[in-house]
Amino acid sequence: MDDAEKAWKSIEGGVAAPKGFHAVGVQAGIKYKDKYDVALIFSQVQAQAAGVYTRNLVKAHPLYLTQRHLHDGLAQAIVINSGNANACVGEFGDQAALAMAQTAAMFLAVPPEDVLVASTGVIGVEMPLDRVLNGIRTASAELLGEVVKGIRGQDETAADGAHRAALAIMTTDTMVKEYAYELPCSQGGVIHLGGIAKGSGMIHPNMGTMLGFLTTDANLPAAELQRILREAVDESFNMVTVDGDTSTNDMVLLLANGTAGVALSGEDEANFEKMVKMMCVQLAQDIARDGEGASKFMEVLVVGAQTKEDARKIARSICGSSLVKAALFGEDANWGRILTAAGYAGAEFDPAKVDVLLGDLIVAQEGKGVMFSEEKAKEILQAKDVQISLNLHSGEEQATAWGCDLTHEYVTINGSYRT
Repeated sequence: MDDAEKAWKSIEGGVAAPKGFHAVGVQAGIKYKDKYDVALIFSQVQAQAAGVYTRNLVKAHPLYLTQRHLHDGLAQAIVINSGNANACVGEFGDQAALAMAQTAAMFLAVPPEDVLVASTGVIGVEMPLDRVLNGIRTASAELLGEVVKGIRGQDETAADGAHRAALAIMTTDTMVKEYAYELPCSQGGVIHLGGIAKGSGMIHPNMGTMLGFLTTDANLPAAELQRILREAVDESFNMVTVDGDTSTNDMVLLLANGTAGVALSGEDEANFEKMVKMMCVQLAQDIARDGEGASKFMEVLVVGAQTKEDARKIARSICGSSLVKAALFGEDANWGRILTAAGYAGAEFDPAKVDVLLGDLIVAQEGKGVMFSEEKAKEILQAKDVQISLNLHSGEEQATAWGCDLTHEYVTINGSYRT
């Protein structure tokens, strides 16, 4: 860990850790009776906001609404449901997304255009809107109660509400993905960053079926937030793949309400940027670790590339290769699949210069196989976390991507997902 990473520390509270933010999750029975499935995140004051979205041409109805509402770079609440994607259902989907925003706005006493909406779940099925709206009403009432407790200094349950919000955005996820950091500033004062995410399957760069929500009490304009978020996503969520499928609903949102009373500049702003990137990387890694049916976590490090984009293309290509993922599941040191995946990535390099390593074991050098211990390779591949490294010996740039193995369980999960 370098000095910049040591500038902040982990704390409790998730997206409710920053001052002025509150979050709750409730059970609305959207798809399953006893699952948390509606989440609400709220800032007591209007916040600067930024968003990054899927590049899939087929987009969900709430995504279009959120893009419109974020046009002015301002927001105060985010409402999210799991269990239904609200995607590809025509005019009903647009009306449903708007109704979600309007219902939250009415109860929270904010303009509807300051409410952002996200959904995740089955595509092409009309959502049970009555249940969703009832869930929003319940969540709003509970959240307002949390706000009152916070004003009175009785906010002991804030972390619990934020945790339930993290639970409510999950679909096939098996683990909650939430973090909170605290950054003391050089000129005095402290800023906080909170984040939650969901993602397990239909994960691929640009992005996959993943949602991410970050909150901070730092004071930064929307344009600067957008730049920071874009760069963070490029190094994190756009470097993770589970199955090669890019979904319709993906978005990452960042809200900054400025309630810490700290104006960031110089080293403090640089540390804040690194803190955002670190949180996004941790959330992206959690998504890879939680890949549907996954038994192994894969990290691919590419060094010695001519350009950063070349390194990223190769790392993502290897992580996304079904043959590499299957070899990882079978604990087979088939390095030829790794080099092949690098070759079709669309990046420039000389295959005759490439070294391939599994962990610290060299399995190919200068583009050719070398004698190596199969027993040592098996031992490396039996681990829960496996690192694959390529040195292209072509330049100074590098990049890292994350993924998982391809198992029988993945097919089982996705063979019956809709039902």
